[in-house]
Amino acid sequence: MGGGSGELVMVHTVAGLIDLFDELRAEIDPEVPVRHVVQAALLTDAIDEGGLTDEIRARTCRALLEATEGAALVLCTCSTVGPGADDAAAQADVPILRVDRPMAEAAVTAGRRITVAATLATTIGPTADLVADAARRAGKEVEIDSVVLAEARARLVAGDAEGHERIIADGLREAAASADAIVLAQASMTPALDRCADIQVPLLTSPRSGLEAAIARYRAAA
Repeated sequence: MGGGSGELVMVHTVAGLIDLFDELRAEIDPEVPVRHVVQAALLTDAIDEGGLTDEIRARTCRALLEATEGAALVLCTCSTVGPGADDAAAQADVPILRVDRPMAEAAVTAGRRITVAATLATTIGPTADLVADAARRAGKEVEIDSVVLAEARARLVAGDAEGHERIIADGLREAAASADAIVLAQASMTPALDRCADIQVPLLTSPRSGLEAAIARYRAAA
């Protein structure tokens, strides 16, 4: 599968991220043709199951392979199902990238003590594994800690965006006391950064770095 019109296809599990990535695309390179695909059930099922099961991972792989139709490159924007993107990348004839890989690579250059922060417990494992893989590839030893800000997720589901951002910012502020860098494991956490100007350690997010890497790869292929 693949080829066709040569779009950059983004596969999301949260429809609300489309606007965020469209805004970033407009800043980085508005000429790149983009198509969005939403596969919300992959994330909701992973939450229900308490993590990424083999079955959900296989479904993710199939969904990303299907997304290669008409694509020059596919970007998976969900960290929870990221391992399924790795599986698809090994089978596809167009690049399939994980949005959080550049963030993980940046984290291992920032210091030895890395904290992975999330509002969903299901996201911690895949992101921590990705950071560990980036460290191995870079030949570095790191200590990976994690923090789950579950109450922030509950506020977001309830429609309280302000509360969601405040709880994340407070949690990141506390985590910064014992970290050289903090990785925000979910793109949906990014708006909280507006409340974090006082935090001195790097706060690394995936949307911009992941999309920049995808667009660079897209342009190189073009």
